[in-house]
Amino acid sequence: MSPTIEINGKVAKVILAGQFDFNSHREFRQACESVIGNPNVGEVQIDFQKVTYLDSSALGMLLLVKEKVNAVNKALALVNCKDSVKQVLEIACFGNIFSIR
Repeated sequence: MSPTIEINGKVAKVILAGQFDFNSHREFRQACESVIGNPNVGEVQIDFQKVTYLDSSALGMLLLVKEKVNAVNKALALVNCKDSVKQVLEIACFGNIFSIR
């Protein structure tokens, strides 16, 4: 998985594809850090439309990104989640932690 970044105004979208697991951590972290550090970005969206699989390490990575986004007073949303992804997020009670759209 190699995340793609799209910036539209104050919204930065990190688009994921394929399997989102431990093997993705380095590329995911770099993509997120680049948009979190951008002073023009007010909201970070993690786009799951093309994600086919995610595991517990992906959930941990999302929690770390949430901490970093909160530290700089930006918004974070998980968007375009397929049913299979949404099910994993719901089981982990991520709806209580994240904005899922």
